[in-house]
Amino acid sequence: MNTYHIWTVGCQMNEADSERLASAFDQIGLTSVTDPEDADVVVLNSCVVRQSAEDKVISKISFSQNLKKTHPEQMLVLMGCMVGPESKLLSRRFPEVDMFVRPQEINPLLDSISEKRKISWEGCVTNYAQSSPGVSCNVPIIQGCDFMCSFCIIPYRRGRQVSRSIQEIVDEIKILTDRGVKEVTLLGQTVDAYGHDFGNGTELADLLFKVHEIDNLERIRFLTSHPSFMSQRIIESIRDLPKVCENINLPIQAGNDLVLERMRRPYSTDHYKKLLYQIRNTIPDVTVSTDIIVGFPGETDDQFQETLKLVEDLEFSKVHCAAYSVRPGTIAERRYDDDVPRLTKIDRRQTIDETQKKIQEKNNLKCHGSVQSVLIESRRKNNWIGRNRNDKLVYTGLNTKDLSGQLVDVKIDETSAWSLKGSVTNVGFSE
Repeated sequence: MNTYHIWTVGCQMNEADSERLASAFDQIGLTSVTDPEDADVVVLNSCVVRQSAEDKVISKISFSQNLKKTHPEQMLVLMGCMVGPESKLLSRRFPEVDMFVRPQEINPLLDSISEKRKISWEGCVTNYAQSSPGVSCNVPIIQGCDFMCSFCIIPYRRGRQVSRSIQEIVDEIKILTDRGVKEVTLLGQTVDAYGHDFGNGTELADLLFKVHEIDNLERIRFLTSHPSFMSQRIIESIRDLPKVCENINLPIQAGNDLVLERMRRPYSTDHYKKLLYQIRNTIPDVTVSTDIIVGFPGETDDQFQETLKLVEDLEFSKVHCAAYSVRPGTIAERRYDDDVPRLTKIDRRQTIDETQKKIQEKNNLKCHGSVQSVLIESRRKNNWIGRNRNDKLVYTGLNTKDLSGQLVDVKIDETSAWSLKGSVTNVGFSE
């Protein structure tokens, strides 16, 4: 057993889980391969937050099971949020899968592989920092979620909120910066709840101050936040710490209080708006993105119009809009009928997307002629690509120098709803 292939679908937490597993595999002597046919171990890291994601996973499992019939020696592993506490039903449904691994619980998989390789993985794996990271890297800081939103399956899969220690996180980021990382995104399902489970007053702001002290780290981002935990101290730390970017992801999910109540979201639209104004009044030039679900059970046309008006009034930098899909085992699946027609859901989602596109076009146009500080992450065709502090995608071309990992000044001369484009005016800009 010498090679592995990991396929991942879903959120940044899933991506980070795959990266950490890959790091462990590398340290015990396995080699990554791009083609699953060449792999001794194939890991499918699943997402079931929406039906579309689950459909992709099922399709991939079907393909992998067929592949294993011609590669019987291959070890096939299903990992991630499709795997709950009990795997008997999954085992009957997917008989070619050798092992089912819950999110973050990778030790049994490492035990199995180590036994086959006749080694002790605990003597090999010194940390889970990504082996070959890019310019930007995700770092999980809190696992699980204590909220039981009625539409969400995640708490049933990832468990209760558990924060990693500040020292453990700082040590991992120092390893990553030694490997060339310039920017980290601190991850959690409720990232601004970080530290609350310690019971000693620690919160996300304390971690931000410590991470900010790390040499050679240029930028810090974090997501996803929850309106119930976004404290004034966190907001002020974003304002006061130069490395922390002025961009917050703060899901509202719906713009009507009755819908929020059925979703079991513990705030009102009025509370959310006041929090947003508090953020915008404290942090100059901050941008705020949000998540919205349309077509939740019982959502009327009038209630949807309230959500639409909220999007128009608050002018988010981005809106991640999804149509509600039933998640078996959730509170909504048990209590409510999925009574909003499919075509109505599609129409509502498209309406939100079209409205938000106009907002982004208008707001991005304000950047025309400005100079943006951009951290270059990669090159695509003739353009270098990076993001500014507000998480806007920026393209810059006509530069033959290797700009990867560089902070550059870009004068913006083209804008669209989705990105900015301009020319480099200075390399090595210090923020």
